[in-house]
Amino acid sequence: MSQTRSDLEVLRRRIDEIDDRLEDLLIERIAIVSEVAAQKHRAGSIAAHQPAREAEIIRRLVERGRGAFPPATLVRMWRELLATTVRLQGAFAVAVYVPSEMPGFWDLARDHYGSHTPMTAHRSTAQVIRAVTEGQATVGVLPMPQQGEADPWWRHLLSAQDHAPQVIARLPFGARGNARSAGADALAIGRGASQASGRDRTLIATENAEGISRGRVVSLLSELGVSCSILASCEHTDGANSLIEIEGFVSASDPRLDRFRARLGPALSRLLPLGGYAVPLGAAELQSTAPAAASGAAGS
Repeated sequence: MSQTRSDLEVLRRRIDEIDDRLEDLLIERIAIVSEVAAQKHRAGSIAAHQPAREAEIIRRLVERGRGAFPPATLVRMWRELLATTVRLQGAFAVAVYVPSEMPGFWDLARDHYGSHTPMTAHRSTAQVIRAVTEGQATVGVLPMPQQGEADPWWRHLLSAQDHAPQVIARLPFGARGNARSAGADALAIGRGASQASGRDRTLIATENAEGISRGRVVSLLSELGVSCSILASCEHTDGANSLIEIEGFVSASDPRLDRFRARLGPALSRLLPLGGYAVPLGAAELQSTAPAAASGAAGS
């Protein structure tokens, strides 16, 4: 046997040993996840799916790697692992809006929630919302709201009920990979109280009289120390609605929102929380600094 062949066998054995250790650690991680699931069950009100916690995990690992391992691939691997651990804690299914002209939402959902997570395709946003509302799906994936939509889906989430579906994530969280999304983003909806991840956006919606401009809404909130923008607005026979995105994690009981209500007075019928999301990784965070692998060295 040549020296080169002998050296290659030694390296391959080392890779096998590392793979064994990785698998052992994954098994240990699954065991701890089972303990976490049992504690959540005893607590009674803690959901298995925790989007903010997942965002914290991925951000920490991407920062820890500092580009030594391709960040986009790292995110993809951990998204698959996190989806698996959620499914191990209970039933988990995803309803996805997949119009014929935009199949990429399915790809975004698959990449984020795992290739083996049960997913159903729906031709209308109303069907997705119904699936989550009625408990047929844990999460629904819907298109990013756009200005000028005749019947925006987010209006159908406006509810004062504690357990009404709300926005819980923005997709993609990492790189787009091979998603056929043509650059479009999506929002995921689900149940459960919003949690802070350290870098967040909060969504609230207004029900107000016609004639209140987007500029006035943004200006009033800015005066109160709330940095925000209007994602979309619409007018209808009962008045108007605006979907507001706020920088940071802002609770529904924030006193600044109370002052905003007071400033608008009778012109504002309701100001409702619509959830929020952990801010996805930026281009700089997804930039790999690792040297290109030599040809033919693909892990074996």
